[in-house]
Amino acid sequence: MTGSDLPDVLDRTACLRLLETAAVGRVAWTGAGGRTVVLPVNFFLDGDAIVFRSAPGDKLDAVRTGRELAFEADDTEPALRTGWSVLVHGVATVVDDPADAARLADRSPAAWFELPEASFVRVVPEEITGRRLPLHLGEVSLVRQGPWSRPDA
Repeated sequence: MTGSDLPDVLDRTACLRLLETAAVGRVAWTGAGGRTVVLPVNFFLDGDAIVFRSAPGDKLDAVRTGRELAFEADDTEPALRTGWSVLVHGVATVVDDPADAARLADRSPAAWFELPEASFVRVVPEEITGRRLPLHLGEVSLVRQGPWSRPDA
């Protein structure tokens, strides 16, 4: 592995630009019994803050009780052997102000399914880190390897 094969470390601005291009991310927190919980969410940016909707339950309980929360989004292009990942640690709060919630509803992407009694959650980043794998032009592999393919076949 050469130095050019190593992932590029991204600054905050680059991380936020990449987050603007993604629609789905993952929220992680420590749930009941100390187990780590990771769930996908549709999200969008409101300034530098990550916003998603959550129905009542463990995720919203974690936000309301102030537990540490992490958010991750990524994109990969396996055939091009490239991709990126952004990890955010921050303070999450439930949006309780009706005017703010209405403004966010106007900006929110269409939900994949209705969430009854859903609330908006805003994550204000305290730390953002990101990595991008450099594109290797001329080294594209069109063979998809997976559990259904045998390399010796």
